[in-house]
Amino acid sequence: MRSPAPTALGLLLLLLPPPPAEAAKKATPCKRCRELVDKFNRGMVDTAKKNFGGGNTAWEEKSLSKYEFSEVRLLEITEGLCGSSDFECHSLLEEHEGHLEAWWLRLKKDFPDLFEWFCVKTLKVCCSPGTYGPDCLPCQGGSQRPCSGNGHCSGDGSRQGDGSCQCHLGYQGATCSDCMDGYFSSLRNETHSICTACDESCKTCTGPSNRDCGQCAVGWAQEDGACMDVDECAADTPPCGNQQYCENVNGSFVCEECDSTCVGCTGKGPGHCKECVPGYTKESGQCADVDECAGPEKACARQHENCYNTPGSFVCVCPEGFEDTEDACVQTQAPGGEVAEGDPTRQPSREDL
Repeated sequence: MRSPAPTALGLLLLLLPPPPAEAAKKATPCKRCRELVDKFNRGMVDTAKKNFGGGNTAWEEKSLSKYEFSEVRLLEITEGLCGSSDFECHSLLEEHEGHLEAWWLRLKKDFPDLFEWFCVKTLKVCCSPGTYGPDCLPCQGGSQRPCSGNGHCSGDGSRQGDGSCQCHLGYQGATCSDCMDGYFSSLRNETHSICTACDESCKTCTGPSNRDCGQCAVGWAQEDGACMDVDECAADTPPCGNQQYCENVNGSFVCEECDSTCVGCTGKGPGHCKECVPGYTKESGQCADVDECAGPEKACARQHENCYNTPGSFVCVCPEGFEDTEDACVQTQAPGGEVAEGDPTRQPSREDL
């Protein structure tokens, strides 16, 4: 059989659905167990107020009490746990339906937390919050406040991870209880550590203002006991290019392009040009276009030639009915559409005969 042409093969590949990202998408056993428990708990909520439609309050209380712990209610909950195409959910439910039934009928009162009993204690696929790994060890900082409440414990609540802390912005250290540069400790005791951002002028600080800096940030300098912005634009050697102007901003500067009419500039627009580009001249403090066609000397030297001003320049154009030659605009058609005299294409008239 002949192999398909490259173009046809490429088209076929484009039409095929993209392969799933198996490693990134595949749920862990703990996540699947947690999802099943979450659906079970939602099913309990959905069926909590279900009754048999009677009008006798005493009868309803007695009937509802029986329904609350009944196998009928359990069946209604389990029937709604998995979608029709959710194979993994159906497989997990089928494998452990006996455990769920035992908890529902006999163990629910003694172990009210289904996740803890089912996923942590029975199946051993998850850990309690604040613990991690195969043996469910406490996270750094303890299981009650992992990572001092300022970070995420690797593997928290699962049988995976190493218990190390990934600290939130502003925090560092094994238990995320220390402040990074640019932050200071605004509260610290045996259980809590809170880091607050320094003033933007500080690299390190002990408080919130620019006078509390231990060291100034780049672009700032100590002045009268406070970190003040350095105006880089005022330096002896300009930090920007010849066709740029400098704008100072807090802690830094930006270089902006000069106006197109400028040769060098000190700011934005044609009013801040040092000099003007050819075709422009200073008028009322800014570079304006020179109208070469309105000058005392003719910009267009050839006879019959018309001058048209353009931004920064001008163009010379022969009018309609004239031919462009090297030295002049030569008339090829007289007014009214007659061929000009002397034109070799002109036909003799009766007066010429």
